Amino acid sequence: MAYNNNGNSLQKTAPVVFNLIIINTLVFAAQWVMDKQGDMLTINIALFPIDSPYFKPHQIITHMFAHGGLGHIFFNMFTLFMFGSSLERFWGSKKFLLFYMICGLGSAIALLGMDYWGVSRFFFAVGASGAIMGLMAAFAYLFPNTQLLIFPFPFPVKAKWAIPVLMAIDLFGGFATIPGDNIAHFAHLGGALTGFIIVLIWNKTNRRTFY
Repeated sequence: MAYNNNGNSLQKTAPVVFNLIIINTLVFAAQWVMDKQGDMLTINIALFPIDSPYFKPHQIITHMFAHGGLGHIFFNMFTLFMFGSSLERFWGSKKFLLFYMICGLGSAIALLGMDYWGVSRFFFAVGASGAIMGLMAAFAYLFPNTQLLIFPFPFPVKAKWAIPVLMAIDLFGGFATIPGDNIAHFAHLGGALTGFIIVLIWNKTNRRTFY
């Protein structure tokens, strides 16, 4: 993807994305230090099922800023930068932050609901992936013909094809039983669905779509 920020830094052109990356990085560093010392910060801020004795209401928010490893946070923050910076410039910072947080909440509600009804069980969940999947859904709707290079595709693919395929993979992973798969697929799908619904509503009176 090509971006034109007119020589300005990310901090100036997409301050919410910049600060989200900083906050997530600081929380991850705190997790690493405190968990290593036995304080178990991750247990306190991760999202647990509603019927778990470890569940606390604040986890619906805090889990969005915690991560499970270097690869996890790197991928999420890189994806946040790639898609979030364009959306923040398009919507403005306040609207972007509102969208991001609502997608994260939608992601948590979807995961908790699917667990509660026994469709997909999980022990605990961390990560900004649900909110970021909401960003990806919005990007595919607003910028459908943007060429993307996204793993595992070895060639450029338009956003309107690449992102739905990634969501379809999550849908399969959510219902399939795959040994060693600890990805919260329904959190991803919940965030994506929330993001799509919001951008659909917002775009009803604004037909400005980039191609």
